[in-house]
Amino acid sequence: MLIYTLKRLALAMLVAFTVSIIAFSLVRLSGDVATAIAGEAATQADIDAVRDKYGLDRPLPVQYFEWFGNIVKGDLGKSLYFQTPAKDVILDRLPTTLWLGFFALCFAVIVAIPLGIIAALRPNTWIDRASLSVAVLGQAMPTFWFALLLMLLFGVKLRWLPISGNETWAHFVIPSIALGYYAMPAIMRLTRAGMLDVLSSDYVRTAKAKGLDTRVVLFKHALRNALIPVVSLTAVQLGFMLGGSVIIESIFTMHGVGHLALLSVQRADFPVVQGIVLILAVIYILMTLIADLLNGWLDPRIRLG
Repeated sequence: MLIYTLKRLALAMLVAFTVSIIAFSLVRLSGDVATAIAGEAATQADIDAVRDKYGLDRPLPVQYFEWFGNIVKGDLGKSLYFQTPAKDVILDRLPTTLWLGFFALCFAVIVAIPLGIIAALRPNTWIDRASLSVAVLGQAMPTFWFALLLMLLFGVKLRWLPISGNETWAHFVIPSIALGYYAMPAIMRLTRAGMLDVLSSDYVRTAKAKGLDTRVVLFKHALRNALIPVVSLTAVQLGFMLGGSVIIESIFTMHGVGHLALLSVQRADFPVVQGIVLILAVIYILMTLIADLLNGWLDPRIRLG
């Protein structure tokens, strides 16, 4: 397990390094950074002054390694808009996005896994077909459209829940459902497929033939193996949710890093944009690493493979 853990950790660090190169390059490839910072009305002298101030006239490899060296020390640079450290600006908004992703993931898992199990236990019945219909509907509807429907129904018409802000837990209900519903179908279908595969395996039939209680066979023998791919998928879905928070936070005016990223792009606040991309990528990589380690613990064949 130790060797497997070290290998996964080394791979995660390599991916994080690659993401840092991509985050740095994308900002430079989007156009002249100095012109974007100086503004549309800036003269050539203003642009040259910006280029000299931020070291943008130096070779890109030199700029990258200086930037990366500061990142390693925890310095994401200074926000061009707020004129404060970008790290402080991002960390101030990050809890909102993490709570949103957490609640959305909880909604997706709590609904999808039981639904997938029930569908697998009653294949080709109306319950199975209804579950698959829910899954197809969730994947077919755009997240923003479903979010607007929920907002109109529960926020505007029924007035049960607030539709903007992030002050209380009630503000997270509609955004979490809207964000989680998109992830739920994939988890449900994978749980159903895994359970169907495991329930038809020899060791489950043997367990049933021994007269073991149905609940023991289902939850101790079948569900543990069926959930192995679901663990990896759940970590991936959390990454998508953090990325999708840009749209949801903008619709519900939530002050998270997703909404901040959108505003920072409009303001040409590149240190904040780069910082958000890096932090969300690192969170996603950590979640994937934890999922891999958990899978290795659940199934020894994975860490020996």
